[in-house]
Amino acid sequence: MEIVQDLDQLKEHLEDTKQFLGVTFGLDKAECITLIHRVNKMLPEQVKEAVAITRDSERIVAGAREDADKTVERAEAEAERLRDEARRQAEQIVELAKKEREQLLQESEIFKLAKVQAEKLKSEAEADAAKVKRGAEDYALHVLFQLENVVGKVAGTIERGRSELQKPGLNPPTDAAPKSK
Repeated sequence: MEIVQDLDQLKEHLEDTKQFLGVTFGLDKAECITLIHRVNKMLPEQVKEAVAITRDSERIVAGAREDADKTVERAEAEAERLRDEARRQAEQIVELAKKEREQLLQESEIFKLAKVQAEKLKSEAEADAAKVKRGAEDYALHVLFQLENVVGKVAGTIERGRSELQKPGLNPPTDAAPKSK
């Protein structure tokens, strides 16, 4: 086959070179480029399509990773904002409870009632803060599940591309091809 002969010839050109002090001698760059162009023109259309699919898959994976990173960053920022807001609300509620307690302390007849109400407000504030925190964590978990779904779809696309490339009738893989783990 002509493509194999051209590849062998290119290999011989590269093996016959000599190097001295980092300088390569005996390499005909124009001939190597010509051989590469000839081999490229002789490649079956399926191989060229496979290369295009691989490039697209790599681009999709890179985009998905970038989207995932941005989504995680947004989720973390939103969770932090919600925690801060919950903290502020809790502090406001506690401050209100303190003021109310002080006012009720001044009225000795209803001191016990004031203490009960202050404790109730404090408990509600803590419950509200915990609820907001749980909500933020649930949101972050939901975003991560969505990210996992997107990554799974990309992995499926890659696997289908690999399967398509490994179908009988396509050129067998060479030693230079990456090996799957």
